[in-house]
Amino acid sequence: MSKKVVLAFSGGLDTSYCAKYLSETLGYEVHAVTINTGGFDKEDEVSLKAKAEKLGVASYRFVDASEKYYNDCVKYLIFGNVLKNNTYPLSVSAERTIQAQTIAEVALEIGAAAIAHGSTGAGNDQVRFDLMFQVMCPKIEIITPIRDLSLSREDEIQFLKNHNYEMDFDKAKYSINKGLWGTSVGGKETLTSQNYLPEEAFPSQVEKTEPTNLEIEFKNGELFSVNDEVFSHPVLAIQKIEQLASPYGIGRDIHVGDTIVGIKGRVGFEAAAASIIIKAHHLLEKHTLSKYQQTIKSQLSDWYGNWLHEALFLDPVMRNIESFLQDSQKTVNGKVFITLHPYRFILNGIESDNDLMSSKFGSYGEENLAWSGEDVKGFTKILSNSLNIYHQVNKLN
Repeated sequence: MSKKVVLAFSGGLDTSYCAKYLSETLGYEVHAVTINTGGFDKEDEVSLKAKAEKLGVASYRFVDASEKYYNDCVKYLIFGNVLKNNTYPLSVSAERTIQAQTIAEVALEIGAAAIAHGSTGAGNDQVRFDLMFQVMCPKIEIITPIRDLSLSREDEIQFLKNHNYEMDFDKAKYSINKGLWGTSVGGKETLTSQNYLPEEAFPSQVEKTEPTNLEIEFKNGELFSVNDEVFSHPVLAIQKIEQLASPYGIGRDIHVGDTIVGIKGRVGFEAAAASIIIKAHHLLEKHTLSKYQQTIKSQLSDWYGNWLHEALFLDPVMRNIESFLQDSQKTVNGKVFITLHPYRFILNGIESDNDLMSSKFGSYGEENLAWSGEDVKGFTKILSNSLNIYHQVNKLN
């Protein structure tokens, strides 16, 4: 009997190559598994199953982990307003964590001898997958054909053609990874430092040009409704915002970052919903959290995003930070009003019963109702005391 290998299967060029190589070159019994983290619909599920069967796998499984993905990870990225290098919503970084966990569970369930993934030897995903597998199923072998053979995309295409497998190889020029929290786009342009991706490389094309108003509501920091439509789970609200905003080409950019393996890298992405939700949530927090809640939370959120990016999701400190982030959201309630435009959006303002910008205490720069001018004079004198002592002692000009 052939040994079983579980292949993390996306249906793209890399994992299509892996399916053929593992069975026909290495002689494994290939069990392909797609973990849906919000990027696939029913039509995609049917198409992926057909691709896997055409590649000759022994079995195919489609696992919907969208709600797990949100509950275990995306929720905290929203609470933390996490943008890697102030740009990237960690779309793929977060996805890989849940995908790797679920793949490991399947491998243990079916008694697989090996797990395979299609990561290259130059990116972050290889570490994210390998580390998760090494912790969750350390006795199972990890096979990575693309990395181990140092294959180019042209090599993979030729191999598949030689094995009588046809796909849209022109489309395969770009590596597309679509998920709930954004879509990454990699191609020849992202291997340079100066070239931007062409319009056609992005999966969502600009179809709307007239401005549209959008209203989203949060309860305890979580998405509750979109344009007064209430959803049973925040995943559905995120998908609704993506549906409304992606036709404007919102959320596109190229992220430049430091990889886990120590090199610089670029990746294009479009993340309309993630971009809007993070900025809207952050605006609501500016109105509803105290100064020092925001200060401490921004520091912990930065660490949380960095450790998630660096494949350290299983470190217990992540659960500690999640507890803090969850607790910080008790007063993050209210509506955020947004206007969508081609390639951009405007945050118009918020409405919240927890708004600390209350007229009961005065209007900034205009009127104050909670203290007198004499109070401010005394406060300023005390506040300046330590500075006066330092400068007088050190006689600084």
